[in-house]
Amino acid sequence: MTKYKVLSFYNFLEIDSPRNVQLLFADFFNNTSIKGTILVAKEGVNGTISGINSEIKNFSDLCFKNNLLSKEMLKYSECDFLPFHRLKIKLKDEIVTIGNHEINVQSHNGEYVNPKDWNNLITQEDILLLDTRNVYETHIGTFKNSISPKTTNFREFPKWVKKLKSKIDTDQKVAMFCTGGIRCEKASSLMKKEGFKNVYQLKGGILNYFADVNENDSMWEGECFVFDDRVSLDHNLAKGSYDLCHGCRMPINSSDKKSKQYVRGVSCPHCYNVKSSSQKEKYANRQKQVDIANATGKTHFGNATKVIG
Repeated sequence: MTKYKVLSFYNFLEIDSPRNVQLLFADFFNNTSIKGTILVAKEGVNGTISGINSEIKNFSDLCFKNNLLSKEMLKYSECDFLPFHRLKIKLKDEIVTIGNHEINVQSHNGEYVNPKDWNNLITQEDILLLDTRNVYETHIGTFKNSISPKTTNFREFPKWVKKLKSKIDTDQKVAMFCTGGIRCEKASSLMKKEGFKNVYQLKGGILNYFADVNENDSMWEGECFVFDDRVSLDHNLAKGSYDLCHGCRMPINSSDKKSKQYVRGVSCPHCYNVKSSSQKEKYANRQKQVDIANATGKTHFGNATKVIG
């Protein structure tokens, strides 16, 4: 069975012409089978892609050659299938959207904590352990004793920080984490800007923690949500036990799929009473097309690289 390499990366750097970087990537990918999503902005690059090992290596070399990434910025895992259906290269205002352009990650962020030192930090009594991810991500796994801002998207985080600032002293030690580290770059920078003095962030995020810390020593509970068809990863960076409801994009487990409200590709207990009949009908027709395409050995999705923005 073919093993596909999954590469996640980000880098905050000044890019004079994001369009040129987008075209550089598009030209390279035209000769590959790589799928995934890459965001390019004036503030840097951010992406997750998957393909055969040699193609992923060639992409990495391209980024090294053009001073876009360095080796320590790359996080790898493996998958038995391509976890993306298409390739998108998007021009964006931000490579992770928080909606505050005054944040300067390159000059102002928290103190990095290596995964092997993370347990010692978060077990200190005076630490506020903060999960910066969206609430649906935290439901399937998080660090013990962490708190969640209960945001539905990252743009809500600044408002939550202002509320937190009114409730606690800015001398409070805050240790934060996210999936791969990128949200913490902006979250820590924001908190420093708001006056918090002691801000720490897990270097490389949860995925780096999984890679560097033995599961027997781990303080993680559950699985880690990821934004591709794997849905979740276990501590060994292998596909976890969750699937995705294609009606609402929420992670679902085996119990959810036993519910009468679960219809594959259409609805689940999270969205059955929220989605309208017309929406469910639309999703059912979409699922039918997917099933037909799968049965005939075709793809329901286009193969061409999408250059967006």
